[in-house]
Amino acid sequence: MNVVEVRDLTKSFKVRKPDKESGPIRNLLRPRWEYREALSGLSFSVAEGEIVGLLGSNGAGKSTTMKCLCGILLPTSGSVRVSGLDPFRDRAGALRELGVVFGQKTTLWWDVPVIETYRLLRRIYDVSQHDFDRVLENVTEVLGLADFLHTSVRQLSLGQRVRADLGAAFLHRPKVLFLDEPTIGLDVAAKSRLREFVKRIRDETGVTILLTTHDLRDIELLSDRIILIDKGGKLFEGTLAETIARFSPYTTVKVELSEDIHGPFEVPGALAGLESPLTAWVRFRREDLPITEVTGHLMRHYPVRDFTVEEPRIEEIVRQFYTDGLEIPVP
Repeated sequence: MNVVEVRDLTKSFKVRKPDKESGPIRNLLRPRWEYREALSGLSFSVAEGEIVGLLGSNGAGKSTTMKCLCGILLPTSGSVRVSGLDPFRDRAGALRELGVVFGQKTTLWWDVPVIETYRLLRRIYDVSQHDFDRVLENVTEVLGLADFLHTSVRQLSLGQRVRADLGAAFLHRPKVLFLDEPTIGLDVAAKSRLREFVKRIRDETGVTILLTTHDLRDIELLSDRIILIDKGGKLFEGTLAETIARFSPYTTVKVELSEDIHGPFEVPGALAGLESPLTAWVRFRREDLPITEVTGHLMRHYPVRDFTVEEPRIEEIVRQFYTDGLEIPVP
């Protein structure tokens, strides 16, 4: 069952249109306006218990999508449903179904200890004391909140604050969790703890998670499926394996030779070449050529001392997408 449904979503913003011919005073007093589309016919769905990564370069529309899903922004057209509810028109009902973490913003009260914010959220969401104590114990253990649970938010480091925000988002046991750049600015240890929490709560509670991030290790370690968007529209949707097969279907074998070879370095059906007298490479499509056939040919025809198999990573694919678009060149 789909918990998140986005259909033909568009969002336009009215922005000031620069006029180079007019001076700054005229632009201030008599501004000209234009409409710019942040989202253009975006459609996707997220199934119950699924972790989906929403990827795109800066300005692609990720945060705007998140804000429409949370009910912060009213879509210009199209429809958004979270657990069957319109998050803008039925905000109170939808907010009981979802939790939100924006990596660069906090939902915590700035001048009071973290635990006091948690207690207030318990009353806002009408969570029983028994359920609150049980969830609080869980998030405190997994996120490592014990050391600063009674510290005011303004005294927390960025990593501590994001962990406390994530705990706050899950206190009322939402069915859907939206994470917008949750690991931004965090150190390695804090990222690892956050990822552990996300995986654990999904496995234990079946919560549905939509994640945006520029840290592609988050995607590799957490996501069941990814959605690539650009200029407010969807470009591709699929599992990590499908993404790799679609945009980088090549495996590379690095070969270390025990002695120089005389003549060309060749493997039938594959691209191959020498990098130096004692090192070589082979690149081939996994769908066309079994790796056992490649390695068998190498062992039979060349003095191989060692070889390593390099499979493509989603990080390299998305980095290439950010810089050059969807056509992934073959070296």
